Amino acid sequence: MAQKITADTLIADCLELNPDAAEILMSAGMHCFGCALAHGETIAEAVAVHGEDLDALLEKLNKGIE
Repeated sequence: MAQKITADTLIADCLELNPDAAEILMSAGMHCFGCALAHGETIAEAVAVHGEDLDALLEKLNKGIE
């Protein structure tokens, strides 16, 4: 069973868990994976900065790893 991406997942870990994560994040206007903070910033923290819907984003990110 694949590990689930949660609000507390670091962006860098998210990129490792889901090969489509970069594309999903970019489509939400989040280019966080290219930021130096990606190794210490969680999905929830990035969503708070960018004003995205956390639940909708997590659903998209997890769809690729189920």
